[in-house]
Amino acid sequence: MRAWGAAMLLAMAVQGGAAWAQDEREFCADRPGLDTPPCTMAPGKVQGELGLGDWSREQDTESRIDTVNFGDALLRIGLTGSMEAQLGWTAFGHVRTRDRVTSAVEKDSGIGDMRVALRQNLRNPDGSGFSIAVMPYASLPTGGDAIGDGDWGAGMLVPISYDLGQGFSLLATPEVDAAVDEDGDGRHLAYGSVAGLGFDISDSLSGSIEASLMRDDDPDRHATQALAGLSLGWQAGDDMQFDAGANLGLNHDSPDAELYVGIVRRF
Repeated sequence: MRAWGAAMLLAMAVQGGAAWAQDEREFCADRPGLDTPPCTMAPGKVQGELGLGDWSREQDTESRIDTVNFGDALLRIGLTGSMEAQLGWTAFGHVRTRDRVTSAVEKDSGIGDMRVALRQNLRNPDGSGFSIAVMPYASLPTGGDAIGDGDWGAGMLVPISYDLGQGFSLLATPEVDAAVDEDGDGRHLAYGSVAGLGFDISDSLSGSIEASLMRDDDPDRHATQALAGLSLGWQAGDDMQFDAGANLGLNHDSPDAELYVGIVRRF
């Protein structure tokens, strides 16, 4: 929590001292969707992205797990013309596990881990044309047992976008991670990518269709998750967006379904 407060103070200080920052870029949010955009915040600009609600279900022959998260927050701070800092944290998560054989139910709740990241854009930081960035991150074990990983993790994303014109764009995010083991002690290799198509429905409404394939080499259970996603974002003015999305699992290793809504505000 102290780290989150320090980040907020940093954000206000950066914004308050940014009279020199006149770089007005098109609105570009991380959410919604599976992909990560390569655009970065203009220097001195701050953007808050908040998941208002997120529900997912994972079911097999033995159990059904329902997870609900509230307050999935991301703070983005423009540092230079092509670099931003990020701080993410989930305020509350609730997990309900039902044994499908005995009908016994277990419940657990708690806060999430902290995630810190830097995004360095390598071409077109406003996200126009062909844009690419590198984004190293680390997760800190600040959360509880319910939705926390139990140990630190790290990884690297390479967000890419290409403007096709006529309101269409190609999206991709290759990723490699030192993911936390399922037992919360140690790390293992995970890797994969997201790819999708972004499209404009109107001047204020946009959407994306995406697919994700991630390989997770956990020592206890190797798995390959495959997801398909559809998301919509409605821009209410130059600096605010409301969004909603749905993801669908495509194989037995993936969550069956996920629904979410959120809001983004640029300052």
